[in-house]
Amino acid sequence: MVLLEPSVDSIRILLRVCEGYALQHGLKYNASKSEVLIFKAKKYNPNTLPKIMLGGEPLKIAKQFKYLGHMLTEELNDDCDLERERRALAVRGNMLARRFARCNNQVKLTLFKAYCQTFYTCSLWVSFTQRSYNTLRVQYNNILRMLLRLPKHCSASGMFAEARADDFFAIRRKRIASMLKRVRGSSNCMLRVLAERLDCPLTKYWVDVVIGRTK
Repeated sequence: MVLLEPSVDSIRILLRVCEGYALQHGLKYNASKSEVLIFKAKKYNPNTLPKIMLGGEPLKIAKQFKYLGHMLTEELNDDCDLERERRALAVRGNMLARRFARCNNQVKLTLFKAYCQTFYTCSLWVSFTQRSYNTLRVQYNNILRMLLRLPKHCSASGMFAEARADDFFAIRRKRIASMLKRVRGSSNCMLRVLAERLDCPLTKYWVDVVIGRTK
């Protein structure tokens, strides 16, 4: 369960509501498994923070947290999640290359599309360095080269065209287009704010990626 609030006082109010509900239903929150992640403001970053309690125990202040498979950081930077995806991609790619080395290229391409084109939560990548982005893209390209036993410096665009597989940029555009469609079709009032406000930075970024204005 995740609680989101703009201030320490408001998050304390929500925690008291949770404690009251737990008490009424014979439940107990585990404070040792609960953490607080404070998203840093650009102009206001206090050096000391008041304690936030749950069940009489102070909660640990975390700098990053993995939620539903996506890494959240206090700076709202996506470099950490790109690195998570890069490492997972490397593991899957090496596994395919090792176990299916004797298979024909068609089998390898089918496995590549199934195991290496997921890019879970990539539609949420907005704030990242070009270095982290390029490192993941190169990792993705190299895995296909390794599976098909192609030269290290062969053309990436030509490789994907010949294999009839989506390159890194095409996958991101498809994932973001799907996310944008679902947000715009959602009945959730909070998601409608993203869909209906044309000046929303996140929506604008999604549109720019989909139409190819940015990568």
